[in-house]
Amino acid sequence: MTDVSSRAAPKDNLLGICNAVGEDFGFNPLWLRLALGASFVLQPVAIVTLYFVLGAGVLISRILVRPRSAVAPHVPVIAQDQAALEDEQLFAKAA
Repeated sequence: MTDVSSRAAPKDNLLGICNAVGEDFGFNPLWLRLALGASFVLQPVAIVTLYFVLGAGVLISRILVRPRSAVAPHVPVIAQDQAALEDEQLFAKAA
């Protein structure tokens, strides 16, 4: 199975709105682009308006909420140091 990355090169994005929405909701932005493109034939003004509304939503969500990748995982450092210290003491006694 091939891995389809939702991350397009910056030169392939108009404003990056479809890519950001796809990244936020976990789907390939190509599907959103196809839906918007097909709908553009029927309602161009509404689709352009929707595109900019999506862009405003992405902007607000990126300002208010930190992206998941920026959140560091919680690792209890004390427990790791305690375990390492116990291992060192055990090996020191064995030697």
